[in-house]
Amino acid sequence: MQKRRTFIKNTGLLLGVAAILPLYSFKPNYKKKKLGVCLVGLGQYSREQLAPALQLTNHCELKGIVTGTPSKIPIWQQKYGILDKNVYSYETMDAIANNPEIDVIYIVLPTGLHAKYAIKAANAGKHVWCEKPMAKTEEECKAIIAACNKNKVKLSIGYRLQHEPNTQQLIKWGKTRSYGAIKTVKSEVGFFVGKHKKTWRSTQELGGGLIYDVGVYTVNGIRYTTGEEPIAVTAHHKNTRPEIFTEIPETTTFTLDFASGIKGYGKTTAAERTNILRADCENGWYELSPFHEYSGIKGKTSDGILLNTVIENQQAKQMDEDALTIIQDSPVLVPGENGMKDIAIVEAINKAASTGEKVFLN
Repeated sequence: MQKRRTFIKNTGLLLGVAAILPLYSFKPNYKKKKLGVCLVGLGQYSREQLAPALQLTNHCELKGIVTGTPSKIPIWQQKYGILDKNVYSYETMDAIANNPEIDVIYIVLPTGLHAKYAIKAANAGKHVWCEKPMAKTEEECKAIIAACNKNKVKLSIGYRLQHEPNTQQLIKWGKTRSYGAIKTVKSEVGFFVGKHKKTWRSTQELGGGLIYDVGVYTVNGIRYTTGEEPIAVTAHHKNTRPEIFTEIPETTTFTLDFASGIKGYGKTTAAERTNILRADCENGWYELSPFHEYSGIKGKTSDGILLNTVIENQQAKQMDEDALTIIQDSPVLVPGENGMKDIAIVEAINKAASTGEKVFLN
C-alpha cells in the first residue's frame, strides 16, 4: 500500500511538470505570433510586475496603455517604446476597438472600477484579462461575463498562483486524494502594518480591504485545494487599531463548510505575518509556505516530499498561458466564473461577520 501511495504521489509530480511543458510546444494557429496587450491603469502592479513580465513573454507583448495621468505617458513610452497611437485616456479607451495592434486589454485598476472598464474592453471587441479581485460584487462579475460572452471574447482572471507549478501540484493532489480524504484546509495571508498610508485598497468603495485584496487568494486557495465549493460561511472581523484602519477590518477570520464535511479555515490580517496553505488529510498532510508571494513559493509534505519548483516569473507564465488560450482558441485556466465564485464568498464572509450568523451559499 505504501509503494502504491508513493507511486501515486511521484506520478503526480511528473504530471505536474508535463502539464506545464506542452503549452509551450504547440504551434500557434492565430494570425499573430504575439498578441498585443494594453494595460489599463499604470499603478504599482502594472509598473513593477506586469510591464517587466511582458518583456519576458513569448506569446504576448506590451503594445498600449490607458492612463488618467498624462505625466506617466512619456516615461512609459521611453521605457517600452509605446507608440502615440497606442496611448489612451479613460475617456478615449473605446477607440481601442479600431486598433488592430491591440488584442488584449488587461484591467489593472482599483477593484471598484473593474466592472466598468472590463465591460468597456469587451465592448471594444478585445479579449479581457482582469486582475483579481474580479469585482466588488457578484452582480458586477455577472455583468463582466455577460459582456464578454456577448462580444465573443475570452475572459481570464489574473490568479497567477493557479499557473504556478508548486500550487498546481497541490491542486493535483486534491483531485487524486493522494493523502486520503481531506479533513481541513488552512489558508492564511497576513503582514504587519504599522503606520498606515491610506490608499484605494483601504477604502470600502474602491478596495474593500484585505478580505478583497488578499482574501480572494485565501478563498481561492481553499477552493482549489479541496476541489469543492463551500455551502456555508461563518466569519468574524476584528479591529484593534481603529485609528489606523478607519474603513476596513484589521483582521478577518472565516470558516467554510463543505458538503463532504471538509472545513476550510481562512484568515487575512494586518496584525501579524502569516503565509500558509495547508491540507490535513486522512493519511498525512501537505502545505505551501509561503503560498502567496511573487517568487519563492515552496512547500513540503508529511512524507518528506519537497515542493520547490522555481520559475523565472509568475506573471510572465500567467500571461503567456492566457495568450495561448486565445491563439489556440482553448479554454482559459481561470475563467470569469471562477473569479465570481470567490467574490460571492467574500460577500458572504462580510455578511456573516456583520450579522454574527452563518450564511448559506447558493
